[in-house]
Amino acid sequence: MRILLLTGKGGVGKSTLAAGTAALAATAGHRTLVLSTDAAHSLADAFGVPVGAGPTRVADRLFVQQVDAQLRFQESWAEIQRYLLSVLEVAGVDPLAAEELTVVPGAEEVLALLELRAQALSGEWDVVVVDCAPTAETLRLLALPEALGWYMQRVFPVQARVVKSLRPVLSRAAGVPMPGGSVFEAVERLHGELDEVRALLQGPDASVRLVLTPEGVVAAEARRSWTTLSLYGYRVDGVIANRVFPAAQGDDWRAGWVAAQEQVLAEVDQSFAGLPVWRSLYRPAEPVGVAALGALAAEVYGDDDPLAAPTGDAAFRVTRTTGGAVLHLRLPLVSRDQVDLARKHDELVVTVGSYRRLLTLPAGLARLEVAGARVEDGELQVRFREPAAAQEEPA
Repeated sequence: MRILLLTGKGGVGKSTLAAGTAALAATAGHRTLVLSTDAAHSLADAFGVPVGAGPTRVADRLFVQQVDAQLRFQESWAEIQRYLLSVLEVAGVDPLAAEELTVVPGAEEVLALLELRAQALSGEWDVVVVDCAPTAETLRLLALPEALGWYMQRVFPVQARVVKSLRPVLSRAAGVPMPGGSVFEAVERLHGELDEVRALLQGPDASVRLVLTPEGVVAAEARRSWTTLSLYGYRVDGVIANRVFPAAQGDDWRAGWVAAQEQVLAEVDQSFAGLPVWRSLYRPAEPVGVAALGALAAEVYGDDDPLAAPTGDAAFRVTRTTGGAVLHLRLPLVSRDQVDLARKHDELVVTVGSYRRLLTLPAGLARLEVAGARVEDGELQVRFREPAAAQEEPA
């Protein structure tokens, strides 16, 4: 099953292009679902039909779904929220205010991805196209499963055991209820489901497609997104430049816009070298409906297969050398001075700008020591070697 996520800065037309890509896939004979994880749903507007919280058929082999994040939130967060509400009740917090406080910012967008997991595991689809939230939100939610995994592996087991054994004492001492086993089970279940989402989206049949408009600020954000998505192990397979003005004839004002866009597009081609950059011309009217959306996508992709499996090496891989190993992490558009690297026990901490990733090293690397690192051709390469003590041991 092919999974394709489209994202970009708000307002660049990613919903229209996600809908068009899905319509084209269905026309090609694939049973296709296009779903929105964006809180500001636009797919119903793009198709011009009412769309529900479950898959809604809009054409032969084409289904649309605008995820009810609130419903998914209640299903996955209810047990945890009930416990938090009980704590705030003891503290004397107003019930309405308490309910607002127990809603984690961004949780609804994250939990909407659980619907992607459910649909992927259903076996009903050949293709799932995801209309993601704007870039910043997408980056945060895609990074969460791995960050939560670190907590679950190192902190959560100890915390759960302590609370379980000392719950009566802690409850009396603190004066507030301690979490029961069902709360810990809910957290574990949520983590497991999100970890499955991460595995799906980092798999060989999944990729992210960036949508941008030919503007300097938008293109700069797309470049940062490519770097950050790669940092977290997600594969970007192409870029769509949307709302490109056609060549102007006898119109000096429009000719100025065309020239400005062409300058940005030249930079985009250079920045995203190695990736296809498709262009979508500016239209006098927004395409609405399956036929118009499919025609738009057919024009954008031309002779290319919009569902072609992503190629190239995985974002994260390890190669063996004579004296150790090399860890490879794809980091496009990054220079060595932009990367901060630290080793903490069996973890490698990679920081690029304001984004940080904790890589838990495979057992084969964890016993080795870092010998050096470099950034070459858009890839971070960290060299590992046998510890000095091991090298000095007599044969």
